Amino acid sequence: MFHFIQKKKYLKDLIPTNHIDIHSHLLPGIDDGAPTFDDTFFLATELQKLGFAQCITTPHVMTAVWENTREIIENTYATTVKNLEPKLHFPLRVAAEYLLDANFNKLFQTEPLLVLKENYVLVEMSYINPPIQLYDILFELQVAGYQPILAHPERYTFFHRNFSEYEKLKNAGCQFQLNLLSTVGYYGIDAMAVSDKLLKKGLIDFVGSDVHHENHLNALSRRLLFKETAALSEAFDKNQFFRF
Repeated sequence: MFHFIQKKKYLKDLIPTNHIDIHSHLLPGIDDGAPTFDDTFFLATELQKLGFAQCITTPHVMTAVWENTREIIENTYATTVKNLEPKLHFPLRVAAEYLLDANFNKLFQTEPLLVLKENYVLVEMSYINPPIQLYDILFELQVAGYQPILAHPERYTFFHRNFSEYEKLKNAGCQFQLNLLSTVGYYGIDAMAVSDKLLKKGLIDFVGSDVHHENHLNALSRRLLFKETAALSEAFDKNQFFRF
């Protein structure tokens, strides 16, 4: 008698077989992602099984926490690819996830950033509060020729009760990348609910795994916590723009 009730889908069943991931922490030993190459190999192998065809890995650049320079990131990437290729055909490219702060403002004005593609750059905010000069930084970043993509907007709790800030950010030229883990409640019910709302309002441009470790990987196989998945599928499709 309950055959008419639509069951919630599993996230892994929505991942296309040719998925291009634009946010992950697979490079070993340079941030809070994979600690060793063995961990990198494990994560890459399992992501491939889920349908991930290519991955742009994005180590943190965060003053006083992860002091990663372009040289450190590119050298680690080169070594990782050299070690990975004989064992697994899993195409990797490298960019970075930059924290929006005063130091970032100086950085992009003095040297080229590590981009996802063309001028698209992945940025994030502190989870405590947005930078005081948030809109000035975003404006200057675009003047410098970059297109900002804000990582996991659904995780910034200071915007949850002021949803108009998301629309303000979009109007300021910022694109949004949703964390897939948010759709299964990994970061809590509030982040999931905001994810659903952002998707329904058409504010999400791309998706990312943001995989750091095995717990994240396992969560990609959980059941989605909302039923409407058309907007999420559309965001998956948009990731094809980053194919390399």
